[in-house]
Amino acid sequence: MSLAGRPRKPVVRAPVPPRRGRGRKEAPVAWLTAAGTLGVLALVALIAVLFLYFGPGPAARDGEQTVVALPSGSGVAAIGARLKQSGVIRSADMFRVAVSLTGADRRLRAGEYEVPSRASLATVVNLLVEGKVVRHYVTLPEGWSSAQAVDILMRNEVLTGEVQTPPEGSLWPETYEVMRGDTRASVIARMKRARDDRLAALWAERSGDTIVRTPEEAVILASVVEKETAVAAERPRVAGVFTNRLRQGMRLESDPTIVYGITQGRPLGRGIRLSELQATTPWNTYRIDGLPRTAIANPGEEALKAVLNPLRTDDLFFVADGTGGHAFARTYAEHLANVARWRAIERQKAGLPADAPPPAVEGAVPGVPNASGADAEAGSPPPGQAVITVNPAAAR
Repeated sequence: MSLAGRPRKPVVRAPVPPRRGRGRKEAPVAWLTAAGTLGVLALVALIAVLFLYFGPGPAARDGEQTVVALPSGSGVAAIGARLKQSGVIRSADMFRVAVSLTGADRRLRAGEYEVPSRASLATVVNLLVEGKVVRHYVTLPEGWSSAQAVDILMRNEVLTGEVQTPPEGSLWPETYEVMRGDTRASVIARMKRARDDRLAALWAERSGDTIVRTPEEAVILASVVEKETAVAAERPRVAGVFTNRLRQGMRLESDPTIVYGITQGRPLGRGIRLSELQATTPWNTYRIDGLPRTAIANPGEEALKAVLNPLRTDDLFFVADGTGGHAFARTYAEHLANVARWRAIERQKAGLPADAPPPAVEGAVPGVPNASGADAEAGSPPPGQAVITVNPAAAR
């Protein structure tokens, strides 16, 4: 048989052992390649994160800055949502991560912020941590009425809502910090709480010389004292005059009480008319005995202290002295002399001769500074009708 007809046996070749030297060289290369890829990705991710944190943020929707109000008690999620909604950050999630990683989540402060256009996330976080808030204040001056307090609040554009005029004398004159979006009713409530707290403290320190029997009577009389003089040093003496008059059964006869009966706490803007002097109202102390029915303003701390600790004095009268203060007198005769000096000052200021009658105010009671209610040239007034004349500015 020929060799060509025989079946061929498969050729079995011995396996070639791997070249270990080559594998050892390829593994580190792969590892380095993978590590390099991961490093590049990590670097890219880091650059992206840094850009998102330090890079420019969104542009303001209107103008060069965006006003954002963060209410007190807001959590990180609520703050992030408010910032995103206002357009000062791109991502609320990124904000939460950023404040968590930096530890700022425990130091964020509520308030109103002015965020510059295109401020970075880092800038926004720093603003909230440092508490660089926009501050708003509302001031109720001493001696202003409750109606005027409502006017102040209604003119303040950062406050919201309507408010009813509170009882006269129920508010504490002070400067209050408010936030954008606060309701006017909440500010009134703060003023009332402040008054109640301070009144309770002052009432506890009253002296035995005070004529008032209750804290509310103290507020009423203090409001009259407040309106009679703007000179703080005079208030205890004015309070002493009113205390003496009340103890002797005399009427207070205070011009500002007439004005309140006419305007309910707003400026009169002119002299008092004789018909107004003679009109009976619950506040006109020329016509009623004792205190007015309510306060005529919101008195401040010094006026309340004066009423609760009045100066011991024999004075029963006072009149403007031309310097912004008042001249006090124990007797009606002394008072007439003080009135004469005040009239001379009026003539001098008006450029009139010394013997000319005092300048008249249209519609006002003639012959008496600021409508004192009686002619100072007359004899002694009847019991209970002694005259108190005041500075024209006092009936503001």
